[in-house]
Amino acid sequence: MAEIKVAVAQLNPTVGDLVGNRAAIVEAMAQAKHANCDLIVFPELVITGYPPEDLLNKEGFVAQAASVLDEIAAMTSEMCVILGAVVSADRAGLSLAGARDARESGMAKPAALANVAAVLRHGRVEQLIAKQLLPNYAVFDEQRWFVPGEDHGSLIDLKGHHVGVVVCEDLWSADGPAKQLQALGAEVMVSINASPFARGQQQRREDIARARLGQGSCVMVYVNQVGGQDELVFDGGSFVMDGTGIVTARAKLFEPDLVTVVIDDDLAVEADEAIEAMGDLASIYQALVLGTRDYMTKNGFRDALVGLSGGVDSAIVSVIAADAIGADHVRCIAMPSRYSSDHSLSDAQELATRLGVILETIGIEPAHTAYESMLGSALGQAPTGLTEENLQSRLRGVLLMGISNATGAMVLTTGNKSEMATGYSTLYGDSAGGYAVIKDVPKTLVYELCHYRNQLAIARGERAPIPENILTKAPSAELRPDQRDEDSLPAYEILDPILAGYIEEDLTAEELIAQGHDPQIVARVCRLVDIAEYKRRQMPPGPRITAKAFGKDRRMPITNGFRG
Repeated sequence: MAEIKVAVAQLNPTVGDLVGNRAAIVEAMAQAKHANCDLIVFPELVITGYPPEDLLNKEGFVAQAASVLDEIAAMTSEMCVILGAVVSADRAGLSLAGARDARESGMAKPAALANVAAVLRHGRVEQLIAKQLLPNYAVFDEQRWFVPGEDHGSLIDLKGHHVGVVVCEDLWSADGPAKQLQALGAEVMVSINASPFARGQQQRREDIARARLGQGSCVMVYVNQVGGQDELVFDGGSFVMDGTGIVTARAKLFEPDLVTVVIDDDLAVEADEAIEAMGDLASIYQALVLGTRDYMTKNGFRDALVGLSGGVDSAIVSVIAADAIGADHVRCIAMPSRYSSDHSLSDAQELATRLGVILETIGIEPAHTAYESMLGSALGQAPTGLTEENLQSRLRGVLLMGISNATGAMVLTTGNKSEMATGYSTLYGDSAGGYAVIKDVPKTLVYELCHYRNQLAIARGERAPIPENILTKAPSAELRPDQRDEDSLPAYEILDPILAGYIEEDLTAEELIAQGHDPQIVARVCRLVDIAEYKRRQMPPGPRITAKAFGKDRRMPITNGFRG
C-alpha cells in the first residue's frame, strides 16, 4: 500500500444547468490533478443539481445528464473520480423485476431511474453504485423518481486501500450499506451527499458519521453540496474524520471549497487544521444570506426591493439583502400612511444610512383616500376595521410590484414565521413579492439575528447597521392608531414555543397543554394556525432554516375538519 491524497470538492451546482455544473466539475478535477490527488469526490447528483425533482420526468433531460456523465468519464485517467449522477435503472444494473415492482407500487415513473455514485477512472465509468435507502420524509421525495439499489457495490481498490462508497441516506441507517462495506474490509468510506441545512444539522451529520465509524476502523470522507435551491439551503460543511472520530479536515460552510487530505498506510489523516464549526446564530444568518443570494442570482435578478417600515422585520431583511447582493443593489421604499409614527420614518432613514442602501419615501395617503371612496361606494359605508387595515398593506404591495415591473428588481417580503403561522399578514399586501427571506424565522429569532448582526459589525470595527430604537420599541403593523402586535397575538415569547410544538413537532393542543402551556392561549393559537393554511399556500418561497418550514416538508390540507 501507499499513501493516498484525496480532494473533497464541495460545489454549488444549479439544478438543471448541465453545462455549468459540468464546467465546475471539470475545473475541480483539474485542481485536484494539479495537486497530485489520487481521488476526488463530489456531492450527490452534482451533475443535475439536487433536487432535480420532475425534471427527471423529461427523458431528454435524463439523456443529456447521462451524456455529461460519459463526457466527464472520458476525461479521467489515473485519478479516480466519484460523483453523484442519475442513470437508468437498467444501466445501474438493477433488476427489471425491482424496477417493475417500483413502478407498479407508484414509487417510480415508467422510465425507472437510479440515484448513483459513479466511479470514474481510466476514461470510463468503472462502477455505478445505486442509492439503496430513498428518503421519503421532510423535504425528501426520492421514491417519486428513483428505484432503490439492490446491493452496496464492490470496494474500490485505490493504491492498495479498500474504498467503500455510500450515497447520503445510506449512511444514516445503522444496519445499512455502510455497515456492510465495513464488514467487507472498507478502510476509507466515501459518503456523497446533498444534505440541506437546518438548525443543528451539521452536528447531527458528524455524530452519525462518528457512530458509523464506531462499527469499525476506517476513515470517513463526507462531501456535501452547498448553495441555495428554491426554499432549500445546502450549507456544505464537508469533512474528513479519522478512525477515532476526530474531524481532521472541514470545508468552509456556505461557500464552495476544495479540501485535500493525505491518508497514510496506517489510515492516519494529514491535513491543514480543520476549520472551526460555526455558531448557531452565525449559521442561521449565513443560511439566509446564501439562500437569498442564490435564489436571486440563479434566477437572473440583480436588484432587490424592500418595503422598509422602520420595524425589526424589514430591517433584518434589508441587512440580509445587502449582505447577499451588495448594498448598491438594494432599494428600500418607505410608504407611510396616516397612522405611521414619526419614529418609523426616522428609524428607517437611519438604518438606510448606516447600511448604505437607497431609501425613497412614497406616501400612500392619496391612494388610501381614493380607495376608501371607491370601496365606500361598493359597501354603502366607509371601510373600517380589518377591511381598512388590509387596504393599506395592499396599496403598499401594488406600489412595490409596480416598481418591480418597471425596474426588474425582485421584491423581498418581510413576514416572519410567527406571522405566517397565525395568519397575521395580508394576502396580496405584505405577502406580495418573489422571495420571503424570513418566512421560516420566528419573531423571537428575528431579534436574536438582529443583535447577532450588530455584534458582528462591531467586532469588525464597523457601525451596527440596525438602530437600537428599532430593537427596543414595541412591534406594530401601524395600521390603526396606537396598534401593537400584542393586541392581536400573545406575546412572542409565549407564542413562539407553542408554534414550534404545534408546527415543527406536530404536537396536538392537548399535548401542548400537558407541557404546561396556558389552555386558552393554546386553543387560540392552534385555531389561528389552522385557519391560515390557505394564506400560506399563496406565499412566496423562502429559505428553510428549521426542522419543518412552511413548504415542501409540511403539507397540511387546507380543507381540514380536524382541530387537534
